Order: sequence, then C-alpha cells, then structure tokens
Amino acid sequence: MNIIPQFYKIDYMGYAGKLRERDLAIQLRAQGLSIGAIKLKLGVSKSSVSIWTRDVKLSYAQKRKLYLNSRTGQLRGSIIAAENKKRRRELEEKTLLAIGKKEVGRLTKRNFFIAGISLYFAEGDKQGDSIGFSNSDPRAILFMMKWFRKFLKVPEDKYRAYLYIHDNLNQRKAKKYWSKLTGISLKKFGKGYIVKNDKNRLRKVKHQYGVLRITISDVKLLRRMLGWIAGVLES
Repeated sequence: MNIIPQFYKIDYMGYAGKLRERDLAIQLRAQGLSIGAIKLKLGVSKSSVSIWTRDVKLSYAQKRKLYLNSRTGQLRGSIIAAENKKRRRELEEKTLLAIGKKEVGRLTKRNFFIAGISLYFAEGDKQGDSIGFSNSDPRAILFMMKWFRKFLKVPEDKYRAYLYIHDNLNQRKAKKYWSKLTGISLKKFGKGYIVKNDKNRLRKVKHQYGVLRITISDVKLLRRMLGWIAGVLES
C-alpha cells in the first residue's frame, strides 16, 4: 500500500527533474557552452545555470572561444543597430523631402521668375559682358536652361557651353550628356578646362560629367539680370 501523500510525490518528481537539469547544465558547461546557451537549451533561468555551474573550471581554449563568440555577438549587434539607425535616417530624409516638395507646390510664372534670379545670383556671373551660369548638378542646369529660354528669349545659336572636367574622366561622354540635357548642340561647345588629376591623391568622383558652364554673350542681358537681382535683394 502506497502511503506517500500525492503532494509529496509531485515535489519529489520536481526535485528529481531539477537534479537532472543541474547535472545536464554542469555537463554542458564542462563542454564549453556559455551560460546563455545552456539557459536556452534547458529552458531554465540564467541565475539557476550560473549557480549550478559556478564550480566548473573551463580550459583556456574554452574561455577564449566563449570570449570570441561574445565579441562576435556584440559586433553583430552593433552592425544591426547601425543598419536600423541608417534605415530610420533614410526614412526620415525621404519623409522630410516629400514634405518639403509638397510645401513648395507648383511654381507660378512669378515664382519661377524669382527662383531663377535667386539661383543665378548664387551661381551666375555678375561681372564681364556675358550671362554665365556654372554648375555640376544636372537639375540646376536644366532649371536654368528652361528659365533662360522662357525669360531671356535669345536665339538658340547664342548659347555656348564649356566643360570643366578632370582628365581621368570621359570628356566625350560628358559633352554628349550635357548636350542632350540642355539641347545645346555639340558644335556650340567651346574649348573647356581640363583639370589634371592628382594620381597620388585618392579622389572620390562625385561629378562624373564635370561642371558645365553656359554662356550667352550679351552685355545688355547681363545688365538687365543685375537689375533683377537688385530688385529682389532690395525689395
């Protein structure tokens, strides 16, 4: 006849299970597993594993392996954190860009006129006897070409283009690119300025098509442009 109460049986079985988990934890630790790995393998708390295995002595090789694994984990965590930060930044930039474009909206003729004057004031010639605008950004060049045609209304054959580019870049390809973008014939491209590339200096190529300079030889137009600039700045 079994006279052991039921609750004593449950406690005994639980205690026996803990003993098996402890013995297995000690064996795994002796094999060189980390506290965290044993915790996951046995499904017990980290503190329990630490207590059970605190007397297990690890070899130098085992300690080194655990250290390298922890460093790898830290590095992996740092990489993931950096990637997440980059994604958040890219999303924020994309969102702010969309907001900014929406705030500007569609330009009226008046807005377009003032915007072109402002851009010319920043990047155009204010001295000499010609209209001259230089930039490496295709968007700025295209914007000003549209602006010139709309407000200056000069004949197409008056436009001239000049390329400023490093000698390690493809000049012919660059000229074709700018000619297609601006609508200025390759025959209207003057002798450009070729910059000698310093081979001893590692240079990151940002502008593979160089810088384009557009000119219109007309001193009266330049004076008129300066008047528009003064009107914007002094209004």
